[in-house]
Amino acid sequence: MIKHTDPYKVSQIFSNEKTIIYKIPKYQREYTWGQKEWGLLFNDIIENDYGYFLGSIICVDKSVSAMGDVELEVIDGQQRITSLSILLVSLYEKLNSFKEMLDEDQVTDLNNIKRELVIREDGVNIARLTPQIQNDNRNDYFSLLCEKGLLSDIERKNYAGLRRIYKAYYYFSNAIDKYIEELKPKTDDEKIKILFELVRRFNSAVLVSIEVETNKDAYMLFESLNNRGVPLSAIDLIKNLLISISDRDGKSDECYNKWKKIISYLSDDYGVQERFFRQFYNAYRDELNRPYKTEGKTKYALGYLATRTTLLDIYEKLLKDDYMNFLNRLEKEAKNYAILINNTTEENYNEILSESLLDLDRIQGAPSYILLLYLLSNKEELNIDDNLIKNIIVYLTKFFVRRNITDYPNTRNLTKIFMDIVSLIVNKKGKEIYDITINYLKENSSSDEEFERKLNGPVYLDNPDATRFLLCYYENKFKTNEIYTDLWKRDNSNKYIWTIEHIFPEGENIPQDWIDMIANGNKELAQEYLIKYAHTLGNLTITGYNQTLSNLSYEKKNNRTNKDGNYVGYKNGLKLNEDVVDLPAWTKDNIETRTKKLVDFFKKDFSL
Repeated sequence: MIKHTDPYKVSQIFSNEKTIIYKIPKYQREYTWGQKEWGLLFNDIIENDYGYFLGSIICVDKSVSAMGDVELEVIDGQQRITSLSILLVSLYEKLNSFKEMLDEDQVTDLNNIKRELVIREDGVNIARLTPQIQNDNRNDYFSLLCEKGLLSDIERKNYAGLRRIYKAYYYFSNAIDKYIEELKPKTDDEKIKILFELVRRFNSAVLVSIEVETNKDAYMLFESLNNRGVPLSAIDLIKNLLISISDRDGKSDECYNKWKKIISYLSDDYGVQERFFRQFYNAYRDELNRPYKTEGKTKYALGYLATRTTLLDIYEKLLKDDYMNFLNRLEKEAKNYAILINNTTEENYNEILSESLLDLDRIQGAPSYILLLYLLSNKEELNIDDNLIKNIIVYLTKFFVRRNITDYPNTRNLTKIFMDIVSLIVNKKGKEIYDITINYLKENSSSDEEFERKLNGPVYLDNPDATRFLLCYYENKFKTNEIYTDLWKRDNSNKYIWTIEHIFPEGENIPQDWIDMIANGNKELAQEYLIKYAHTLGNLTITGYNQTLSNLSYEKKNNRTNKDGNYVGYKNGLKLNEDVVDLPAWTKDNIETRTKKLVDFFKKDFSL
């Protein structure tokens, strides 16, 4: 039975006025969020309006008595609430470093942040959040709080800095530093104001907290929520607005048919649909705002940027003036967007761009569609052809490989980068457009040194999607018609058939035969190697039979065959495995050597 469902600000979730304790049961999976999820969370908080909705959590009330602490067991939402707590630790530490400079009110605010993270009982600080125990999540979180002066007597375990909790902390800490740097504060006082503003944004964000009485209730609710229909989206609301306006002129049927045509170009994926409407506005922001510009008023009367929270307001204004011409314009742009997302028919298929666009999509280069949409829709005016656009796409793929491996530039800056390029090429022609684009991307890319450093690290742990792209890219670089394998093929469940395989298994419980092989029977040393090497490029390959290999010994993985006698282990014929199949054993030296070889290859192929 549901006890209550309430939207709470984050400041209420971590209320410093209540003794609410959140515990994540040990049977929950370990903390798995990575750079992608951390970046989305941080950007959602800083980019959107106060009170932005972050999602929901489902909790079971485990309080023993109404007089003591409120103890809530988190059944759903543990990744989010753990990440929010780590972000708050980062904010607390930044502000605490300025403690001697804070005024009385600011010191009170700092102490309130502290009480959001720990509560005081019998003279001892107790963490408000208790993570699950897998992969040392709980100890790492408590030792992090201890290092920041929030808890005491919690020893940091070996290699904690290489595990998820600390990686999340480092990520948020760096993200905060970069955000402050972008605002160019001139004094420490200005930095302090920026930090408190971040805290206010953080605390104003909203989570829906659903409390139930039993674990059975939580499970039933979780299943119900995940099997319900999708609620009305911003795109649905824009459509409804269009139909309402056009109905006054008796054109609602015509507009509805045109709207369906636009949506058909954008596929059935709501995320893609919403992205198109945001990117169309952002690509043509200056042009679309021109009719609305008035003396002394803001340059962007429609909106500075199309985000999830501003989208509906922007399109409401655009549709009210001349909805039919605007719909025609949207249809033309959506048709070109279909080329970008490879949702094409014979009518608009582009053979020259298709393959390069697939690579750009696979490396998560969708933010650049702002630029590419502008280029495709204005080829004649810009005096460019598909071959020049293809060369730009190839360069964009290199840019996004480096960006997704190094996490630079920050995700939230990508929209601005591509809007800036559009502004720079508006009155340019031909090859000059290519030169301007390439130079601007170079200026905003990570250094070769940083790219190499990240490639040598645990790339799979930091970004598994980008890692998969690199491995598939390497294999496809050497493909021939005789040995070609489609590593991007999916099964009926839309999952990749070929997946990343860790040669030295990544699981926390290392099999004894691997301990014997890689560390001469030394379990502690094997654990060190696991943390240090398992997720590096040299220990990774691609296999179509990952589940059948799993924790098998190296010899069995190497020689594994299927029922037809075909090799499904490392003798499967992939170029990726040529340095693996003929070795008598798999050692840390082998991993280091293979990592260097792959890093050198990727440094060369993705140089800018």
